[in-house]
Amino acid sequence: MKGYYSRKLHSLLGVIPLGAFLLSHMISNYKAFEGGKEGFASAVHFLNSMPLIFFLELFLIWLPLLYHGVYGLYIAYQANNNVGNFNYERNIRFTVQRITGVITFVFVIWHMYDTRFQIMIGKITHDDLGATMHGIMNNPILFTLYVIGVVSAVFHFTNGLWAFLVSWGITVGPRAQKVSTYICMGLFVLMSVLFVLAMTAFRSSEFEAATAMIDLVKTVLS
Repeated sequence: MKGYYSRKLHSLLGVIPLGAFLLSHMISNYKAFEGGKEGFASAVHFLNSMPLIFFLELFLIWLPLLYHGVYGLYIAYQANNNVGNFNYERNIRFTVQRITGVITFVFVIWHMYDTRFQIMIGKITHDDLGATMHGIMNNPILFTLYVIGVVSAVFHFTNGLWAFLVSWGITVGPRAQKVSTYICMGLFVLMSVLFVLAMTAFRSSEFEAATAMIDLVKTVLS
């Protein structure tokens, strides 16, 4: 039973906080594609106007996500990846799951530094997030790294969801596991497409105008 409950908790928290984190970001970011600057701004304000949002995020997302990420690195370090010897689909997914877990952990820290941390130290406001993302998305290197990070995070979540259903006894038979594979991989494609569409939307001149306005205000205030 050594490590059994730790791994179970790791599995559970990976589905709940990472899923909540990704879905909330997918919805709010997709508003940039669907509704432009105003749509994105309204989604950001809605999320941040929720009662006790700081404590909700702290206890339902950040602390569970921290545990999942740190313990996940430990699991990845100990994993015996033998994909070269047994090159079949589940073993490949097992290896990719570990790799995307590490990429996701680094990407989330980087993204939070670019956004939430800058808000916390007062360098930007929630209203500036669209302009911040515009600057990132219009840098070809950063845009490529963001695509890699987002797609890795989505795969880690959806493939982890498949493993969660198996390990918790929800999909026990071969047929159920095969069906869940199609569902989870379909979810992976859908979420990835929506995220990439949102990222391309931030490259719009609509957000560029917001950047110019923010720079003008900062110049006047300084």
